[in-house]
Amino acid sequence: MASTPFRRSPHHRGIKRERKVKILATLGPASRDQDTIAKLLKAGADAFRVNMSHGDHEVHRETIANIRAVEKDLGRPVAVLCDLQGPKLRVGTFAEGRAFLRHGAHFTLDRDPTPGDENRVCLPHPELFGILQKGQRLLIDDGKLRLAVIKAEPDRILCTAEVGGTISDRKGVNVPDVIVPVPALTDKDRRDLAFAIEEGADWIGLSFVQRPEDVAEARRLMGGYGALMAKIEKPAAVESLNEIIELSDGIMVARGDLGVELLPEDVPPIQKHIIEKTRAHGKPVVVATQMLESMITSPSPTRAEVSDVANAVYDGADAVMLSAETAAGQWPVEAVTIMDRIATKVEGDPSYRQRIHLAETPPDATTADALSASCATIADTLPIEGIIVFTGSGITARRVARERPSAPMLVLTPSQKTARRMALLWGAHAVSTKDIGSFEEMIAKGKRMALRHGFGAAGSRLIALAGVPFGVPGSTNLLHVVTLTGNELATPK
Repeated sequence: MASTPFRRSPHHRGIKRERKVKILATLGPASRDQDTIAKLLKAGADAFRVNMSHGDHEVHRETIANIRAVEKDLGRPVAVLCDLQGPKLRVGTFAEGRAFLRHGAHFTLDRDPTPGDENRVCLPHPELFGILQKGQRLLIDDGKLRLAVIKAEPDRILCTAEVGGTISDRKGVNVPDVIVPVPALTDKDRRDLAFAIEEGADWIGLSFVQRPEDVAEARRLMGGYGALMAKIEKPAAVESLNEIIELSDGIMVARGDLGVELLPEDVPPIQKHIIEKTRAHGKPVVVATQMLESMITSPSPTRAEVSDVANAVYDGADAVMLSAETAAGQWPVEAVTIMDRIATKVEGDPSYRQRIHLAETPPDATTADALSASCATIADTLPIEGIIVFTGSGITARRVARERPSAPMLVLTPSQKTARRMALLWGAHAVSTKDIGSFEEMIAKGKRMALRHGFGAAGSRLIALAGVPFGVPGSTNLLHVVTLTGNELATPK
């Protein structure tokens, strides 16, 4: 059965999703033009990733401008995530461009810039020479070659090739067994971060996170602008997960490097662990990398890929991400369409509600958390068409989403920035609207906006959640159940 990724209210041109999990699509040469961006949004994309590893600022500026133009045309807030590259560890060059390492052979990494051969190559990262010890691993070219340290000296590291093969110029190096003493932000990342803030990026993706201090440094540089998403792609980050989540606004399970540095069988349980911990903190969590990888060149995914996406949805992830599938692939719109169909099918499974609640998210001892939990309980008890959340910062919406209620959430906020950030929050349909000043105005506006955006019809019951006094952050203390008459749009605004 074909899915219906969006519908338009008869009163409003904005897109209203029929599913709760969000889709984050990476833009690139295959998709950064306005026409394709519009097609991706209509197919099911909710937010777009701009990969700062590729392209220059002029290209990225044009891409973001295209997103904003389409956003305005379609009348739906769209999040832009600028993903910083992070430091890249690479070997040097070879005399013939490549060399072949035999299984079990000795191979030396040194600080000599002379082009290498089958016996040695330069490792232009002096910080690594002082930290490696016997038995630790170096993974080359995304783990295709695996070296084990025999002896580490100040200017050379003697290794044995546990897994040999062809090694070529400037291939990447992963060092999974130690915390690498390099900052998560390079000079390029700092320039890219300043650019992203200047261009109004809603989210910043921070790569190469190893310690909570890496997140704190990025936050300092952001100066309060934008939301920070820490990418968990290093084993060290998993060990400090709680502290990293505390300092972040969201988390990305970046399975590419995780899959290189960990054993393959370790990645699925760690993915579930990260999702559960992030949800417990009430922050959005994105599952990324190789979700529909075969669709870079094929119009349809493998069954294993479909199961992979479905499992992330069953686990309660806020969003699932497409990388090269939409950035450079031959079938970008089809990739989003199929991901939307998978998510929609999973959410229609009678066991879905039970599965996403396997992870416990007990509320904190606050009024806001108690009311947010009550929203979910009421929605499970009564026929509730939607939960209307009035928020300035988005914190209340995040607390409600943490409970994964059965009813969709209409987030009304005077902040366009907050509305855009909600594009990565489970179950949230955000609308930027004028602030309210009284209880009566709240109820009247909530009803009008619900009807305008397709949250029910005459006789539908809704939950309204807000804080009094209005406009005061963190004051959520009011829950009210309302019933639509169906003629709210005929009343004066």
